[in-house]
Amino acid sequence: MKKFLIGFIAIAFVAALFGLTAVNAEAAEYIGAKKCKACHIKQYKSWEQTTMAGSFENLKAGVKVAEKKAAGIEDKDYTHDAGCLKCHTTGYGKPGGFTSIEETPELAGVQCESCHGPGSVYKTTMKTIQKEKKPYKSEDLKAEGLIIPSEDEAGCLVCHGGDSPFTEKVDAKYKWVFKERLEKTHEHFPLKYKQ
Repeated sequence: MKKFLIGFIAIAFVAALFGLTAVNAEAAEYIGAKKCKACHIKQYKSWEQTTMAGSFENLKAGVKVAEKKAAGIEDKDYTHDAGCLKCHTTGYGKPGGFTSIEETPELAGVQCESCHGPGSVYKTTMKTIQKEKKPYKSEDLKAEGLIIPSEDEAGCLVCHGGDSPFTEKVDAKYKWVFKERLEKTHEHFPLKYKQ
């Protein structure tokens, strides 16, 4: 037992020495757009005007009836349909993500973290940066799980490709052009302290 304890302490020391005990991006949890809003009010207000913000509403019966009909899907309630929730909510099927409108209404719709990754880890770092007014690099936050959507077209295609019934075959407005879609997400404002 003594050897085990000494071995464990030695491993813990070496891991701490090399920064291996730091929280990794995989351990991050979803916090919801309202928490992002606290520091990113301009981005939040711009995002609120997008179709992504209200995407959960589109799952309800009686909403976007003509669009559903054109796509060949029935006008019914899809607010509990797993096939739809993965693209109309934030973090569905992932630890700490949307589970149901009854349990996690704060994660309904396509919010900040749908594109930028779960924010609990990098939010803490950003709060420190704001408080200390210290410069930072995007790479530092990316190491903590921040996703830069302009660098992650594959992340967008999870919902804007594949099995979505809303394709350009249904209507030209659904044609996926990555650069154009980035411009439609929300207005991008310069961030303080970014190097």
